[in-house]
Parts: sequence; C-alpha cells; structure tokens
Amino acid sequence: MLDRPLRERLDAGEAVLGTFQILDSAMVSEIAAVAGFDFVVIDREHGPMTTETAMQMCTGAQARGVDPIIRVGEGSAARIQRALDLGASGVQVPQVETEREARRAVEAARFHPVGERGLSPYGRAGDYQGGPEFTTEQNARTTLIVQVEGEEAIENLDAILSVEGIDVLFVGPYDLSQSLGVPGDIEDERVRELMTDIVDRAAQAGTTVGTYADTPAQAREWIDAGVSYVTLSEDSPTLYRAFDELVESVGLHE
Repeated sequence: MLDRPLRERLDAGEAVLGTFQILDSAMVSEIAAVAGFDFVVIDREHGPMTTETAMQMCTGAQARGVDPIIRVGEGSAARIQRALDLGASGVQVPQVETEREARRAVEAARFHPVGERGLSPYGRAGDYQGGPEFTTEQNARTTLIVQVEGEEAIENLDAILSVEGIDVLFVGPYDLSQSLGVPGDIEDERVRELMTDIVDRAAQAGTTVGTYADTPAQAREWIDAGVSYVTLSEDSPTLYRAFDELVESVGLHE
C-alpha cells in the first residue's frame, strides 16, 4: 500500500500531477514514478495493453510509490471491476454523459453499502487473501474519476455533479474541442471559456476537478485556476520529442 493514497491527497485539497501512459510497459510506469509524477493513467481506452500488461504496469508504478489509475475503454461494470481487481488505485471512466451513467460508475467502483462492485477478495487488490476490512478499505481508498467531454454531458452537468461517490470530474479538452467544432484546438476561446465554467460549477458543488494539459504552462495555469487533478502530456509524444531533439542535435540528416 502507498503511504498516502491519491484519494486521501485529493480529499485534503492537494493538487496532484500525473501523465497518461499509452505504451504498454511497466518500465515506463516506473520511469514516470521515478521522475516525480504523483500518478500515472494507464490508458486502456486508446492504448494496446492487455489485462496482464496493465497489471504489470500497476506493479511498476506502485513499486515506486506512485498511484496507478486505469482509464477503462468504456464504463461497464465488468471493465471497472476488472481494473480495480488488478490493484489499480482508481479508475477513470470516459464519455460519461448522464446522471445515470455517473451513478452506474459509482455503483461499479464501490462495494456495499455504497455500490455493487463484484466481490472477490483473493486477487491482487486484496493482497491475495482478502480480510475483514477489504471492502471498507477499498471504498475508502479507490479514486473514481469520471470524464465529461461532450455537449450532452455539459447539458447534464449539474445532475452529474449531484451524484455522490465521484471523486474527480475530469474535463477532456480534446473531445470537448471536437464537440464545439474545433477538433484539437484546446486553446480556442470557446473551449477555454467552457472549461472555466465547468471548473467554477464543480467548485460550487464541492467536486474536485481534473483536466489534461499539453504543456507545463497549461498545467500550471489550470492548477492556479483550481484544478487539482492534472495529467500532463503522454509518454509517447514525450519520448518522440526527446528522440527528435537528439537526432536534430547531431545534424546528420540536414
């Protein structure tokens, strides 16, 4: 177990910084942890990782004292349960559009009396032995992040924010830009205004907000605006930029 789980830090009002991981490698999870990130988001929505490699990636992050979050491909109870049974510190559920979908995510991620998560205490999440406090500890430590990314979600935002059990409301800027007709332009004024409005409404509801940033400057800006859960860049473009800079520095292909 980690000394201070991500959920505890967020509940205390701390800002935390993570990164998305699309490369299916436990070593990359370790490297991100050693570099100083507070968490890694293992991206099973867009990445190629299997259940087995996702578990290894969780192990790599946790071995270095960092929380692994698994972004599931979609918000079914089976996928959420599988991610948590692997021992992930939390799940990030994409494309939550309605209050009902938000409630279903809570029910899938929490044990009784909060939810209806399927119970098998003998996997990695229960240290292969379970115990009388297993369900209580999981309910207290598991971080549930739901993503709002489209017009329907924005229309239903107040209803989604009313759902108890959501730890972080994550605003997906890229899908949001697409829904506004400016795909990929997350610096467009309409995208930024809508994101700021969402942050303000979530703060009024007492819900922690998360978002994605391409650059450190964007990350700092959103943290200063009250966003506590920030994902900065992704492993593949970060590696690409480093390699590209090395190649360009040698100048062999000029």
